[in-house]
Amino acid sequence: MLTRCILAERKKLRHSLILPACILIPIIPAIMGTFNYLQNLGILKSEWYSLWTQHTLFYASFFFAPLIGLYCSYLWRLEHRNNNWNSIMTAPVPVCCIYFAKLTVILTITLLTQLWTGILYLVCGKIAGLPGLFPPDIFFWLLRGTVGALPICALQLFLSMKIRSFSIPIAIGLVGSVLGTVLNSEGADLFWPYCLMLLGMNANKSENTMSGEMLPFFISVCLFTVIFSAASVWEMKHRDIHA
Repeated sequence: MLTRCILAERKKLRHSLILPACILIPIIPAIMGTFNYLQNLGILKSEWYSLWTQHTLFYASFFFAPLIGLYCSYLWRLEHRNNNWNSIMTAPVPVCCIYFAKLTVILTITLLTQLWTGILYLVCGKIAGLPGLFPPDIFFWLLRGTVGALPICALQLFLSMKIRSFSIPIAIGLVGSVLGTVLNSEGADLFWPYCLMLLGMNANKSENTMSGEMLPFFISVCLFTVIFSAASVWEMKHRDIHA
């Protein structure tokens, strides 16, 4: 049943604006980060790692979470139109399958966005004249950032389910991400879901700051994901299903 739900959610993305958004929006922070790097070559001496700090300064702090919010809002958009919400709630499908199908699709799109970001980072590095390929650490940080984004996916799905406006959850994602940047600098990164993506990506840092802290990171990711997922499934079962 879950597989069928995933396939149904994937069909909603055909001929949608999700793919253009996934491709075009990450180009903006890539250009901004590269320009900032080239303007500060006198103080940024670590080549690929320095370029990473500038890319993630914009991408992870201002674009990544709102992008996830955009994906989630679009995936709930059809259900919020006309009487489609009542139709999906009365379908012979467990609500947990509906929710986790959406979460799986969002996580897949997020992973593709991260991979595309890595390609943009490589291209921008070559344009900036950096030698060779980027360090293997960067690829690991991109994947770890995807893991850190899982609680954001779960939270934004919950917000997009509850808030029938398309843009408000995206704005909340932006505010949460900016606040996460502040909390990350204060060392409170394990206690705010939007910080976990920044922490996983080693955002705005040229050295790995998570050495020896992987276990608390994964515990926090799992805890937030379970809480937000459980809240969404409970809401679908006990409240909106009677709407």
